[in-house]
Amino acid sequence: MSRFFVSPDAVGDNTIVIDSREDIHHLSKVLRLREGDSIDISDSVSWEYRCVITSMDKSAVLLKIIDKQSFAAEPETRITLFQGIPKGSKFETIVQKCVELGVDTIQPVFMDRTVVVDKGNYSKKIERLNKISAEAVKQCKRGMVPQVLNSIKVPEMIESFDDYDLVLFPYENEKGITIKDVLTDEPGAGATNIAVIIGPEGGFSEKEAETIVEAGGLSVSLGKTTLRTETAGMAAIAMILYELEL
Repeated sequence: MSRFFVSPDAVGDNTIVIDSREDIHHLSKVLRLREGDSIDISDSVSWEYRCVITSMDKSAVLLKIIDKQSFAAEPETRITLFQGIPKGSKFETIVQKCVELGVDTIQPVFMDRTVVVDKGNYSKKIERLNKISAEAVKQCKRGMVPQVLNSIKVPEMIESFDDYDLVLFPYENEKGITIKDVLTDEPGAGATNIAVIIGPEGGFSEKEAETIVEAGGLSVSLGKTTLRTETAGMAAIAMILYELEL
């Protein structure tokens, strides 16, 4: 079943209107749907709908609501991934797979060992990453599209720590405390809004690691092996949701 996303203002009492030219083209020319066909709609906030197409033209598609349900595929645990910006196309893989796994928000962070240099046009990369997020959501049928935010630096990241119940800092030099230790005891057992901090290819500088821990980040191990930057965030998200939701 095909799924499309609309804003809440597009939803009426019994009808929904799709007016995005891109969605109309995809619906009519790519999927070749017609009047009477069924599709799923998400309002990107709280609700998902089963609908039937009642009319369509180049400017709009009108849908009749058949069924309305709260999101069924959204995790109750909200996870924000603070990702040290990697080089090349690695970030695209990170976004795609972390969205499929259930991440809530992805925050790119320029760190001491980030190789990529922001020449003032990194916002174009963010646009591309948000498109990848939207495509991944359609494939895995989540109810909302996780946002990839504009890039920040480490001090700005640290300022946001108070917004979270738990800040996990997977660190390659941590040998004592595992992520399981934290998630099965306080404060992890009761956390519903969690931040995960992943470094770039070269990991964290010692100064960064000290600053993050001093600010309240909990240094944890993800296991005996050292994971690549494009793998670590996925592993952490999967471990968190397995422990807290399954």
